[in-house]
Amino acid sequence: MKTLTSTLIILLTFSSFAQKSKIYTTTDGAIKGYDPVAYFVQGEPVKGEDKFTFEWKDTDWYFGSQENLDAFKENPEKYAPQFGGYCAYGVSKGALYKIDPEAWKIVEGKLYLNYSKGIQKKWEANQTEFIKEAETNWPKVIE
Repeated sequence: MKTLTSTLIILLTFSSFAQKSKIYTTTDGAIKGYDPVAYFVQGEPVKGEDKFTFEWKDTDWYFGSQENLDAFKENPEKYAPQFGGYCAYGVSKGALYKIDPEAWKIVEGKLYLNYSKGIQKKWEANQTEFIKEAETNWPKVIE
């Protein structure tokens, strides 16, 4: 029992020091390997390709074409999703959640991703307020 308690204390200690990634990343790269520029240019999610990869903010980003990769290199802040690509609704509630690359929307020239299409509908019902809340929460949830 003492060993189990000691192990739990060690795990809790180390987990409290674990830094949260500022970019939503999976083994497929940032935003599950989807091309952030495609949302703006093609108007739809496009899975990136290995041959069009760029490292930005210590994360691999994938693109569907050389043109999209070049556009991102030129101005990554323009194309990168808000809140590091985490679910915008989740951040508005003070939490970091994964995303579905198919649940997206561009609002005032900025890309927002959501956990699912169902959550996206909830987010769209009051997106202006949720964006404000997420902007306030973002620095706190990423600490």
